[in-house]
Amino acid sequence: MPLSRQYWKARAIRYFFMTCAATSVLIVALVFLFLGKESIPFVAEHGIGELLGDIWQPVSFEDEQFGILPLITGSILVTILATIFAVPFGVISAIYIAEMASPVEREIWKPVIELLAGIPSVVLGFFGLVVVAPLVKETFGLSSGLNALTGSFLLALMAIPTIITISEDAIRNVPQSFKEASYSLGASKLQTIWKVTVPAALSGIVAAVMLGLGRVVGETMAVMMVTGNAAIVTWSPTDPVRTMTATVAAEMGEVPFGSEHYHALFVIGVVLLFMTFGLNMVAQRVLKKYRIG
Repeated sequence: MPLSRQYWKARAIRYFFMTCAATSVLIVALVFLFLGKESIPFVAEHGIGELLGDIWQPVSFEDEQFGILPLITGSILVTILATIFAVPFGVISAIYIAEMASPVEREIWKPVIELLAGIPSVVLGFFGLVVVAPLVKETFGLSSGLNALTGSFLLALMAIPTIITISEDAIRNVPQSFKEASYSLGASKLQTIWKVTVPAALSGIVAAVMLGLGRVVGETMAVMMVTGNAAIVTWSPTDPVRTMTATVAAEMGEVPFGSEHYHALFVIGVVLLFMTFGLNMVAQRVLKKYRIG
């Protein structure tokens, strides 16, 4: 009898965990289903061609236009710039903390970096408005500091803690025997770091970068506060831009329910969802490889 009770207990726990996992998958599927249901009316009426236009003008007495190309280019521009700023700083910081910092320094830096990851984005947005935007305006002689460059600085600030934390774990998990073999061949500490440790941890570092990018693409409040919110197609860092997340957040609360504008915002949500979903899938594949290694 005790053995039978143990068996049913194990079975119950197994089904409980399976139900939790299935619920998570079901929620994701329902999100896809809901976004698809609300975006299909717009696609069915206007087709994909109108979405590829370069004018986002959903409210007009003469000619409403729903081209999301300015929103896509705005999101891509701030994401690329934020990646350029965040990746070198994040990876080099992770290398220093994992390989060169003393135990006392590590005990100080790690909590500070983790605290930075917990700062609300609206607080960083205020920081961008008061500090970063005036600095960018003065440095580049612009009429306004609210542009893609300022937004990318803030997004990099948000991505850096994720990149540092995961990269540092990857670097510290490189087997000590790799480093000892390098030292035994006469390599210096710096040579060992760049020729042995970093290449061995590369898959984990790439995964950290991908997860940081996921945070950048999905961020809303900070970019809405400091990018200028101009829906124009541009690749200049000093021009104001508008991202997809900022558009949905700014307009969804005022749009009439069931209108063309309402369904167009859901199309933007679908595009954004596929972009973040693709990034997360790539990150998961790299993380899987990292765990195997």
